Amino acid sequence: MTTVLVDYSAGNLHSAEKAFQRMAREVDAGEVIVTSDPDIVRRAERIVLPGDGAFPACRAALFDLSGLFEAIEERVIRDGRPFMGICIGMQMLATRGLEHRQTAGFDWIAGTVGPITPSDDRLKVPHMGWNDLVIDHPHPVLAGVATGQHAYFVHSYHFTVDDPGHRLAHVDYAGDITTVVGRDNIVGTQFHPEKSQATGLAIIANFLDWSP
Repeated sequence: MTTVLVDYSAGNLHSAEKAFQRMAREVDAGEVIVTSDPDIVRRAERIVLPGDGAFPACRAALFDLSGLFEAIEERVIRDGRPFMGICIGMQMLATRGLEHRQTAGFDWIAGTVGPITPSDDRLKVPHMGWNDLVIDHPHPVLAGVATGQHAYFVHSYHFTVDDPGHRLAHVDYAGDITTVVGRDNIVGTQFHPEKSQATGLAIIANFLDWSP
């Protein structure tokens, strides 16, 4: 069994790789590798798409790698393998992103990624640091995670889903900020689970043990 972290030069994957490898050992989930090879992606049992940076640049970087997105889509949408997007990887699940210019997303979870506009001007953008999760809907990947547990964020844009049922958790940052989305075999976290200590490691372990 192999879990692939997709490398498309959109951020440092070292901490994510180490966190996923650690939890894979704990739950006996097999090998965790970092790759940009479409053939390896097509054989993966689970796929993780991390990312840091601007929505258009990350999308362009992914699609510049010949056949990589097609391999991801084939494995996730056609074959139904579990998928997790992290930070920009989660935002790319949306229909569109509005950072700098309108850019098409994957449209796997309908919605729009737009700027964070806190109603309290004392709250700065980017939303950076620790915040308390509020669980909206139960999900196997959130098993054992309760409202009030902390996660670590660094972002200036957020995902507004069209279907409220696809928002699994949020935080309050002078307004609701979607933090976990999901449907079928697809989940995404706005926060970085690999940097969110016990809460994040529990979510990673749950993902590695998830059979949608």
